Amino acid sequence: MAELPIPDLPPARCSGRFTISTLLGVEEGSRGPYTPTEGSSCDSVQPTHLSSSTLCTRTFGYNTVDEVPAYDHYANSKGVGDPRKGRPSLADLHSILKPDPGRLHTPVSDLQQSNGLPEAGLEEAEGEPGRDSVPEPVRFGWVKGVMIRCMLNIWGVILYLRLPWITAQAGIALTWLIILMSVTVTTITGLSISAISTNGKVKSGGTYFLISRSLGPELGGSIGLIFAFANAVAVAMHTVGFAETVRDLLQEHNSLIVDPTNDIRIIGVITVTVLLGISLAGMEWEAKAQILFFLVILVSFINYLVGTVIPATAEKQAKGFFSYRADIFAQNFVPNWRGPEGSFFGLFSIFFPSATGILAGANISGDLKDPAVAIPKGTLMAIFWTTVSYLVLSATIGACVVRDASGSLNDSVAVGSPGCEGLACSFGWNFTACSQQQSCRYGLSNYYQSMSMVSGFGPLITAGIFGATLSSALACLVSAPKVFQCLCKDQLYPLIGFFGKGYGRNSEPIRGYMLTYVIAIGFILIAELNAIAPIISNFFLCSYALINFSCFHASVTNSPGWRPSFRYYSKWAALFGAAVSVVIMFLLTWWAALIAFGIVIFLLGYVLYKKPDVNWGSSMQASSYNMALNYSVGLSEVDEHIKNYRPQCLVLTGPPNFRPALVDFVGTFTKNLSLMLCGNVLIGPRKQKMPESRLMADGHTKWLMKRKIKAFYTDVVAEDLRSGVQMLIQAAGLGKMRPNILVLGYKRNWRTASPQSLEDYVGILHDAFDFKYGVCLMRMKEGLNVSRVLQAHVDPTFEAAEHPKNGTGSKAAPGTAADPTALASEQQASTVFQSKQGKKTIDIYWLFDDGGLTLLIPYLLGRKKRWGKCKIRVFVGGQINRMDEERKAIVSLLSKFRLGFHEVHILPDINQKPRPEHIKRFDELIAPFRLNDGFKDEATVNEMRQGCPWKISDEEIDKNRAKSLRQVRLNEILLDYSRDAALIAITPPIGRKGRCPSSLYMAWLETLSQDLRPPIILTRGNQENVLTFYCQ
Repeated sequence: MAELPIPDLPPARCSGRFTISTLLGVEEGSRGPYTPTEGSSCDSVQPTHLSSSTLCTRTFGYNTVDEVPAYDHYANSKGVGDPRKGRPSLADLHSILKPDPGRLHTPVSDLQQSNGLPEAGLEEAEGEPGRDSVPEPVRFGWVKGVMIRCMLNIWGVILYLRLPWITAQAGIALTWLIILMSVTVTTITGLSISAISTNGKVKSGGTYFLISRSLGPELGGSIGLIFAFANAVAVAMHTVGFAETVRDLLQEHNSLIVDPTNDIRIIGVITVTVLLGISLAGMEWEAKAQILFFLVILVSFINYLVGTVIPATAEKQAKGFFSYRADIFAQNFVPNWRGPEGSFFGLFSIFFPSATGILAGANISGDLKDPAVAIPKGTLMAIFWTTVSYLVLSATIGACVVRDASGSLNDSVAVGSPGCEGLACSFGWNFTACSQQQSCRYGLSNYYQSMSMVSGFGPLITAGIFGATLSSALACLVSAPKVFQCLCKDQLYPLIGFFGKGYGRNSEPIRGYMLTYVIAIGFILIAELNAIAPIISNFFLCSYALINFSCFHASVTNSPGWRPSFRYYSKWAALFGAAVSVVIMFLLTWWAALIAFGIVIFLLGYVLYKKPDVNWGSSMQASSYNMALNYSVGLSEVDEHIKNYRPQCLVLTGPPNFRPALVDFVGTFTKNLSLMLCGNVLIGPRKQKMPESRLMADGHTKWLMKRKIKAFYTDVVAEDLRSGVQMLIQAAGLGKMRPNILVLGYKRNWRTASPQSLEDYVGILHDAFDFKYGVCLMRMKEGLNVSRVLQAHVDPTFEAAEHPKNGTGSKAAPGTAADPTALASEQQASTVFQSKQGKKTIDIYWLFDDGGLTLLIPYLLGRKKRWGKCKIRVFVGGQINRMDEERKAIVSLLSKFRLGFHEVHILPDINQKPRPEHIKRFDELIAPFRLNDGFKDEATVNEMRQGCPWKISDEEIDKNRAKSLRQVRLNEILLDYSRDAALIAITPPIGRKGRCPSSLYMAWLETLSQDLRPPIILTRGNQENVLTFYCQ
């Protein structure tokens, strides 16, 4: 990091770092305003462009292009390797700076603070000069935004109408146990929410945002959709609860509007319309309404507590209220089960929904000032205070009211009267008759309005019921559109994007509000929610289970990105919370739990099928990495065995889209079976080719994914083809997942290509054998390279010399291979390996025993559906006088391999002399490469061949004459037997290194495979067994 002199400039407003243009002016020694002056430094009294606070702040007085850490450098970060805002790139620091107008660095911000962090409350987006300032959106703190909202959603009609009855049934002790069990689940979930919400910046979307960004779009999307729907239906549930209470009041005063059912509908529609108006007025008005409801509930609760200490009137005593009495507390401390619901888990299922509602604050995460602080603090405080209120209510009402009372003033008796049974007798009341006949109308066990009766002023309890129901309805009416808006913006499901549009400074989802309103109206008009209510409860429990599982999963994957600032959580407690949530789902209503799971699985399957193009860094990705790493390391500890041999292929494709047939061929037999790695050698200077490598790698991988090829892509930059392939052969793979077969296309232009490229090509085959690789060459009549059709540059891999002018590659045509997006979206070329082959044949010419690889690849190919109807024929060489014996031996051997190859042909005429015209054609083929040395001695030949090692001496032609004629004869046999085959697999000859010139070896391959219509696979194993007939 070299120091740069500080230029002397006129006083100017500086924004924090060197720009590239400034540096160029300094480095190139420009004069004028960029000429450095002596003694310039941060402490200089002369005004400079980068002096004073800015340079000293950003570079602590050190004049360099580097920057100190700052908030803006990390905001809006996405994938690894994405450019960050404001930070100089590696090229800025490492390479020679060149003028590039597109990369001139615009000042990011006017950092006035000494630490480079933004002012509190500022958003990431910054206003542009000359642009009207956008009004600040309304943001809430932890009390107003989370705690009050959660408390209102947790409190409900159960607090007023069912908790006293539960206390009578289960007793104070078991009621506390029910409360604490419920709160344990919600508290664990609250801790999990706190951990997830403090692991990075939380945006709008609430529960859906937290789950989807933690577990991924599959589970997040499914739970987001049902959670938004559940909230919309919950609006109807709470509104109907309010409407029923109002209807009951009207009935008491004989003032029904129409009839009991239609009154609920009328009141419900009017109520939800008013709530919609409050929501549309903005979050500020909605928050004010929530505070009003909160105050009403607090007043009603205080009113109840005051009522418990006021001495009981005769009328209240007749209904079972006697103020605080130790013997009443003792009697109500133990359970007294009654009715069909009189069981512990029956009462637990009734109470548990009243402990839910802890997600109300998280659901408006986009409207909070600091969600990472507000959600943990507000949610946990809400759980604490509501738990206290439940415990206090059950204990106080259990100490004041007896279980049975008649309500009749005539039942007062003198204390100790004979025939009087029960605790009330000691207080002067005889409820024996109604208690024995179970006809008592009052008392904890019979009168749901006990709180209203106990309170100092009964109508305040009714107001509290109104506040609890309306606040819950309002919270759900706000939560549903907020969650749904985030889901719509992510576009995981079709046809819902319309509802994602936001309006105003808070980006209010008005369309979402209207949709929620329509859903709520629909369910209010049904006016019968008893069937749907259990499903809604199970939807919320699904959310709890997934939130807890998200926290557990993110913790157990040990991802470095899991760094929640909230530390008071446990991954095992989160797992326990997830399991208990699922158990409670089935305890509440087993059929509703099954329906909820069915819907989640259906939505999960849809997203898995569609595979949305999103990347949120979920814990599922981290888990996949962990599993792959663990299994890869585990493989290294296991010794290899022939039974587990898999053909792991390094396919020298160049850019994979240039040779789709080669990719499809290998992809067909390696899919879901073994490793396939597409290798590309970029030939040229590293400085020139490295940017191309980085740019293209992602596009090639996406192309493979779009073609449904399960393969990896890798490239290397090298000075020449052979050295690049050597790098790939040695370095490709990981542990035991390393290639053992080199697959490449046949070099069709070897006669016209540069001699050095011919030498390199054959040298690659020798290198593969040196590194114990098997080799598979593929030749097709129409060739493999379709780059000309794509009108893209040819990367010089294998066929680089087909275009001698572009020996090191040429620039790509605009919008083609240079653009990864265009590469992935280009039209896919069709190949023979993508179509069904019908009842053709796969012909295997197993001429030499290479370990069995020549047999194994066609066998794996034949197991695939497209090749399954092909008949596989095996041809082997033999002698005419021993044909039957040799055929029986090969059939016996193949049967032991269990390959299912039953058709075996012996070729007795393999060593016959080929036709003269074919011999002449071979001689003409090698004529341009002959040295014509006249059988001189080896030293003379080597001297004549200096600089052209591909030349063939007369002695080499003579020594290899029999081998050459065998290739000519084999080609004749192939044309006779396999002209109409779907595929030909044959064992090629091996040229001895240093003794067989590259041109002679290529002439053998050319002669062997020429004039054949079907694809031909020249396969040679590394002479080690890949097939076995032993069990161990």
